[in-house]
Amino acid sequence: MEKLDKVTAKNLQPLILAAVGDSVHTLHVRTKLAILEKFKANALSKEVSKIVNAGNQCKIYYAVEQELTEEELALAKRARNTHMGAKAKNYSANDYIHATAYEAVLGFLYLTGQTERLDYILSFGEKIYAD
Repeated sequence: MEKLDKVTAKNLQPLILAAVGDSVHTLHVRTKLAILEKFKANALSKEVSKIVNAGNQCKIYYAVEQELTEEELALAKRARNTHMGAKAKNYSANDYIHATAYEAVLGFLYLTGQTERLDYILSFGEKIYAD
């Protein structure tokens, strides 16, 4: 995959970064669960949905916020302040705002090829939904 330089990635719309970040988070969780080999395809999807959702992503954001760099915090703040357009369905607006911030950080790290940092934040998140 071709990676973006940080300036180009920062100039992407926060919701684009969040969409990429959500996919990264989903793939990470699917991969971890697939390795366990406990699930059939339908059950795997249901289990992923229990983990990759605004409620959990919000919790992860709050837990990892202290670990974010200034650059990541600035990006998260920009994502939190983005007008979403759609109303929250299953979670509070606050949950969605902070989940979007978390996803945007993941998307930024992925698109800029910062794999070690991305792995660190994803692993940090695993501790949250494992509890």
